[in-house]
Amino acid sequence: MTTERNPSPFRIVASDLDGTLLAPNHQLSPFSKQTLQQLHQQGYTFIFATGRHHIDVAGIREIAGIPAYMITSNGARVHDQDNREMYSKNVPPHRVQAIIDLVKNEPGLYIHLYRNDDWLLSRENELLRQFHEESGFASQQFDADNAPTDGIAKIFFTHEERDHELLTRFETLINQQFGDELNVAFSTPWCLEVMSAGVSKGHALQAVAESLGLTLDHCIAFGDGMNDAEMLAMAGKGLVMGTAHEKVFRALPDNEVIGSHADDAVAHYLQQHLL
Repeated sequence: MTTERNPSPFRIVASDLDGTLLAPNHQLSPFSKQTLQQLHQQGYTFIFATGRHHIDVAGIREIAGIPAYMITSNGARVHDQDNREMYSKNVPPHRVQAIIDLVKNEPGLYIHLYRNDDWLLSRENELLRQFHEESGFASQQFDADNAPTDGIAKIFFTHEERDHELLTRFETLINQQFGDELNVAFSTPWCLEVMSAGVSKGHALQAVAESLGLTLDHCIAFGDGMNDAEMLAMAGKGLVMGTAHEKVFRALPDNEVIGSHADDAVAHYLQQHLL
């Protein structure tokens, strides 16, 4: 139970990671870590809700030092506080190679697959290797002409020159061909993500809340990407980062906007309103 002095209706706090809870160096600041531990001590349930892979997030959860639920691959996987898989929904196997075939000949494009416990990449990328060095979650190469098709939580695309317009064209193309079978969203302007239809952080958040005998009204959520939009719209309160992409502000014009992940805005909001 939360302390008596706290009148908040919220019992669950869900937050995106990159661009939201994590600092610009993609790590948890000491202040944010302290805030998460205080939330736990006061009886709140915390959920990491991210596009990242569950193995990657488990490392961040360990650093945070709290039991927490994990919504990963934008909601295609949900794990409880004891690391048990609660939910899993894959990209339709018969569509995986077809999606890859639409984009594989584009120079400068990287194709990523989150498959079960693995991260597969169409070609090596030194920057990505450094990005995940701390968590130790390393990619393996796969053949884009002969991709594995089972156990694919999500497919995503990045571009070496961060060409958002190019990725937007692929977003349109994939939606035109397979839109009713997929959920296609940007996590950042430079990362286009493809999941099965019905997969979103919002639906995963609802599943976790219901498993605890609670509802979305008991949830407060933070995010900055279009892959957060459903979660921020569905939660009892959804806070948008001030550094979010303009598409997020357009999609959620009535949601409260807070500061930047560079200033620990999520932790400051939680300290002022929940703790």
